[in-house]
Formats: sequence, structure tokens, C-alpha cells
Amino acid sequence: MKLHELSDNDGAAKKRKRVGRGPGSGTGKMGGRGIKGQKSRSGVAIKGYEGGQMPLYQRLPKRGFNKPNRKAYAVVNLGLIQKFVDAGKIDASAAITEDALIASGLVRRKKDGIRVLAKGDVTGKLNIEVTGASKSAIEAVAKAGGSLTVTAPVAETSEA
Repeated sequence: MKLHELSDNDGAAKKRKRVGRGPGSGTGKMGGRGIKGQKSRSGVAIKGYEGGQMPLYQRLPKRGFNKPNRKAYAVVNLGLIQKFVDAGKIDASAAITEDALIASGLVRRKKDGIRVLAKGDVTGKLNIEVTGASKSAIEAVAKAGGSLTVTAPVAETSEA
């Protein structure tokens, strides 16, 4: 078999429909789009329109709301802080502040503050000063002989 003898199987390659090529083609003049109107124009799709049926976005219930004064914290895990200390990117002898975390590249931007979570292990004594921390993170650092100071505590919600 030679290269010029190769061909697709019958029906494998379907020819594209050429519209608007005269009355003899069967799809001449208006190209199967009907007469006038929005749908006959090029580049038009009516998004979300389901032919008069109630659209999906209206059939589904509305839920929840967005809190207007929500605080967004940059989240850091204890294991990552320890990893950066071990790598020498953070100086463990001095207090680890939010600025030190940003300078080391552990946190890209501060947002409304940095919150420390307890994922990972702490092996050395660390003195951390951040905006927020979980209770388990504070306990984990204290257990390792260090201290985790929360500078601006999150306002507790009153329990009724």
C-alpha cells in the first residue's frame, strides 16, 4: 500500500453544508434560516431562552445572601509555617509577624488579616503574631512551647 492509496472509510468524513449558494442547492437565498427576525441574523444566540418554557435559572429556588461587611482572611496552616522555618525562609528566633509571612512569600497578600489554622505539625518553639487563629492552632503552638498571639480578635457572635 502506498501513501496516495490511503482514504477514509465510507461515511467517516462528512462534507460540510454550504448554504446560500443558489436555488439549486436546496439551501440557497436564506440558507435554511427562515425569514427575517433575530434568529436569522448572524452571531445571535438567545442565551437562557428555552422556547417559552420557564428557564432553568428561574425554576431553581433562590438561596442565601452575601454578607456586605464580610472579612476575608488569608489562611495559613501551621505545617506550612514550620516548613518555611525549617527551610530558613522565616526566622524563628524573632517573632513571626504578618509582615514576616508576606516577606517570606508564604502569604501573597494580607487581605483583612492572616488567620492561622492547625493543619500540620509544629516541632520548634514559635512566637506568632497574627490577626486570627483557630483554638486548635493556639493549643498546638503552646504545646510545642511557643506562643500564638491574636492581635485583632474576630468579634464573637452572641449565642441566644
